[in-house]
Amino acid sequence: MQVFVSLLLVVGSVLLFLFTARQRDFEHADRLALLPLDSDDSDEESQGQ
Repeated sequence: MQVFVSLLLVVGSVLLFLFTARQRDFEHADRLALLPLDSDDSDEESQGQ
C-alpha cells in the first residue's frame, strides 16, 4: 500500500511539473523581473560612451 501511494505522489509531481513547464509561467515571471535591469544597464552604457 505504501509503495502504491508513493508512486502516485511521484507521478502526480511529474505531471504537475510538466504542466507548469508547458505553461511557461516561471519563464515569463523571470523576464518581467529582469526587464528593468536591462534598461538600466543599457542607459549606463550609452552614457559612458
